[in-house]
Amino acid sequence: MTTPLALDHVVIGCASLEQGVAYVREKLGVTVPPGGQHPRLGTHNCLMRIGDTFYLELIAIEPGAPKPSRARWFGLDDPRQQARIKERPRALTWVAGTPDIATALAAAPELGTAVEMTRGDLLWQISIRDDGALPENGTLPQLIEWSAGSPAARIPDLGVRLERLTLHHPQPDLLARKLDEMGASHLAEVSRAPRDTAIVLTLRTPRGDVVSLC
Repeated sequence: MTTPLALDHVVIGCASLEQGVAYVREKLGVTVPPGGQHPRLGTHNCLMRIGDTFYLELIAIEPGAPKPSRARWFGLDDPRQQARIKERPRALTWVAGTPDIATALAAAPELGTAVEMTRGDLLWQISIRDDGALPENGTLPQLIEWSAGSPAARIPDLGVRLERLTLHHPQPDLLARKLDEMGASHLAEVSRAPRDTAIVLTLRTPRGDVVSLC
């Protein structure tokens, strides 16, 4: 029986962190604080909590960081992805937590293999395909296993709350079946898209208004 997964975080790709922070400030009225660097993949991030146990991540290639020996995560090396996030920050994918990533990946091999990552004193394993591409254009979650439990409680809480995560897909039944097989169907809504996939975050801001980011 598949162990149900838990929502860990949602990833918004940016051409630069400055671009991402300005975008979120305009949309949500908050300034997302810095997180840190990912030495293995040459990226860095900003983070804010959007629930008791999950958070939002702004991520970008770190200027001046050494080029990694493998493809970066979240499709950040793909020229098409780079063109999209240069236009504006985009919701690239979402990440689901598991206490046993090896077993979880055995049920979802298309997500890639578990790669060990660090940021400061944090250590975790996350699923990444060898080519860095996102399965089902990011509508399938990446999997993560934290070595010492999720750091969500350490991440700044600016009063923004995730109300709904919606996954738009041209073949919603296919996506729903895959999510169910992974034990992730309870974490997001699936909707039919006429053509392109999309990930939509419905967020309530500290002002009380509801804003969608995609």
